[in-house]
Amino acid sequence: MGVSVRPLMKGKLNVQRFVVPYRMYGEGERTLVFINGIMQSMAMWHTFVCRFSQSYRIVVFDFPNQGSGRVVSGSVQVSLEEQVEILDAVIKTAGGEDRLTVCSASWGGVIALAYAARQPQRLERLILASMGTRPNQKMIEIITKGLEMPTEDRLQVAEILIESFGQALPATMKNKIINQFQRMSSETLQVFIQHGSTVLSIRELGKVVDVSKIRCKTILLHGEKDAIVDVEDVRFLASQMPHAEMKVIKDVGHFLHLEKEELLDVYEDILASRC
Repeated sequence: MGVSVRPLMKGKLNVQRFVVPYRMYGEGERTLVFINGIMQSMAMWHTFVCRFSQSYRIVVFDFPNQGSGRVVSGSVQVSLEEQVEILDAVIKTAGGEDRLTVCSASWGGVIALAYAARQPQRLERLILASMGTRPNQKMIEIITKGLEMPTEDRLQVAEILIESFGQALPATMKNKIINQFQRMSSETLQVFIQHGSTVLSIRELGKVVDVSKIRCKTILLHGEKDAIVDVEDVRFLASQMPHAEMKVIKDVGHFLHLEKEELLDVYEDILASRC
């Protein structure tokens, strides 16, 4: 989409040992905060900004090691606890602590659930795309292959990701992924690979997040062609939360709206429904 929307506010937050860039769009009464997937940036939500900024306040941001997000001191690794603190700071800056919906992609859903479990009174709704409770066999194979690969082989890492679960992406998006990895610093690439180790070490989401504490309406969106998240696992996750439901989206894989922009119609229907 070639449409450009100017942010009402933009800036950088100093959160603990990090610099976190953010953008805010729209002046609606209800606030939507978007959480990126691993190694993605706020740019992944551009179509949402264009579609929904007339009706909602929209907040997007980059974690450290994403976009222009930076680690100022200490380890380049960012713990789940630190990511939750960053999300909390972004929400407070946005003034979106009332009538708040958090939307996430992939690993971003883990952060969203951790936040919702700790701050159950703040959220009206969660919309979580492409996440489950554990890595499936395909994901384990991909991560294991990545951990064994020479860290300087950026192109091969990108090609494995696309071949394994990004085949349904448009060609332009595949090229962006390849270019992103080719420009990536050795340090950032190492963070990405080590994130795989973190995913494998967690094994079960329940070990790090008590999802039974989540009280807001939660929608889990699952692409029927998602190679790295099993539908049975998403169904199990929905069963563990008191106000959760699952929607299986046909003809898309792990990247949902990045594969088909029409997926925004699904989000519009969810947002229009009463909690």
